[in-house]
Amino acid sequence: MKKKLPKSIRKYIRQEKARIHREIFDIKEQKKLIDELYKKVIKSPKIKELVSETKSKTIKVSKKETDIPKEVHLVK
Repeated sequence: MKKKLPKSIRKYIRQEKARIHREIFDIKEQKKLIDELYKKVIKSPKIKELVSETKSKTIKVSKKETDIPKEVHLVK
């Protein structure tokens, strides 16, 4: 099962891909640079820690019936 990267990393990758597409006209060169970008980002030790942390921090939330108000009174 694949885990999502943090939002800041996804934003960085999106911006770098856009820069590569703007500046490099050769499609093969674009693909090569984008592959290198992903390899660089995934090999980063901080990313590995973040991905493993999100995997281990799964929280289950259950609502009890007492937590939900049954009647709502409007105050004028």
